[in-house]
Amino acid sequence: MAIHPTAVVDVQAEIHPDAEIGPYAVVEGKVTIGTGTRLYDHTCVSGWTTIGENCRIYPFAAVGHEPQDLAYDGSETYCRVGDNCRIREGVTIHRGTSEGTMTEIGDGCFLMGFSHYAHNVKLGQRVIVVNGSLLAGYVEVGDGVFISGNCGVHQFVKIGRLAMLGGGGGISKDVPPFCTTRTTGFNEVVGLNVVGMRRAGMTPEERKQVKAAYRILYRSGLNVTQAVEQIRASFDSGPALEFCDFVAGSERGLCGSG
Repeated sequence: MAIHPTAVVDVQAEIHPDAEIGPYAVVEGKVTIGTGTRLYDHTCVSGWTTIGENCRIYPFAAVGHEPQDLAYDGSETYCRVGDNCRIREGVTIHRGTSEGTMTEIGDGCFLMGFSHYAHNVKLGQRVIVVNGSLLAGYVEVGDGVFISGNCGVHQFVKIGRLAMLGGGGGISKDVPPFCTTRTTGFNEVVGLNVVGMRRAGMTPEERKQVKAAYRILYRSGLNVTQAVEQIRASFDSGPALEFCDFVAGSERGLCGSG
């Protein structure tokens, strides 16, 4: 175990022998750190937090601290970071706010500098978030989502798989899977993340399905209920139904189309 002599490590912490703790890092509380993970200098991991394997946490990141929520009463709440994550400089990830709840960062996420993840946020796998973006409490983000720089995402919003949020945008309603939102826009879907779908290995037929479902929802003139019925009548399997199920399950309402 490589722990720099200037690091401060709580006796309650469980650190794998292959992990590395850098200069002036602080590990506070019942923290678990997996094999191959490295905390660079001046990082802070605290609370009931689990960091997976082969992660990199860069200077001045704070993972697992108390939530910025006046309702938090000091209860045991959790933060979990999956394997192979990159958490860059100044990132803040706060643990859950109600007793027994958790903030979760999935495997393979890349969280760039000074982005923020409030209490009870849930990120899927391979999510990329660019510098300065802010995710409020209870936001849920699907696998493979790309959030561009300086986005603001309102609490309780859900972002579907392989969506892409444009830089500087404001999002207070749900973003369906595979969609893109307008740069510097507010709650405005402008098309599909075709490049992201290709990179994720979706076949031409699957992408065609998604395009058809998108047109039904945003271009047909139908209301949401009618569009859901039309999509389900048109497809009995595949990503169009994933798109449809997300739309039907939205509680905050959906971003509109530009």
